[in-house]
Amino acid sequence: MSLLSKTAASPYQEIESEGDKSSDVVWHLASVSHAQRETANGHAPAVLWFTGLSGSGKSTVANAVDKMLHDLGCKTYVLDGDNVRHGLNGDLGFSDADRVENIRRIGEVSKLFVDAGLLVSTAFISPFVEDRESVRAQLSDSQHSNSQFIEVYIDTPIEVCEQRDPKGLYKKARAGEIKNFTGIDSAYELPINPEVHVKTAEQSIEACAQQVVDYLKCNGYLDV
Repeated sequence: MSLLSKTAASPYQEIESEGDKSSDVVWHLASVSHAQRETANGHAPAVLWFTGLSGSGKSTVANAVDKMLHDLGCKTYVLDGDNVRHGLNGDLGFSDADRVENIRRIGEVSKLFVDAGLLVSTAFISPFVEDRESVRAQLSDSQHSNSQFIEVYIDTPIEVCEQRDPKGLYKKARAGEIKNFTGIDSAYELPINPEVHVKTAEQSIEACAQQVVDYLKCNGYLDV
């Protein structure tokens, strides 16, 4: 299941009472409904959740998919792990607890994009199964026959990721300059049953992206 086992205490915290939650807030209904936005966009909304090791090709494939979908006239956006940590999640580190919070926030943002009717691609290591399944649960919707959460496992051997090492992070991690680095001294839990299983070491970026787009076409997300 994982490249490393999690040995630290669970970072998950249970909210024990209503008083621990935000108070005095009421959900405000929008004048334009989700169904109306979906109809206007001309395709089903969903989150394409790209997960994999650093250097596996998540961002590269996600952006290639985004370009293909944009060229088809789809309403899309990409949420990239590094980009989000420049702003929304700039206060978070890389401990297990911070990784959990990082993905929780992205799950909530992704849910808003889906409500707007978009096909949003998220490129995050998201190393823990529980986190990914939590986002999947948030996006379960009885109004849609298709799941609004599509897990895309970018399956690239760690040896290949280290050879690529586009940011020099593996070299720093091996030298002890970076702590809590996924695959080295922090766990990566493999997806159990991803909707799309992509192997970037065996095919071109274009072919990888086409595999994802073909999944959307074959499963009724795109009316093309």
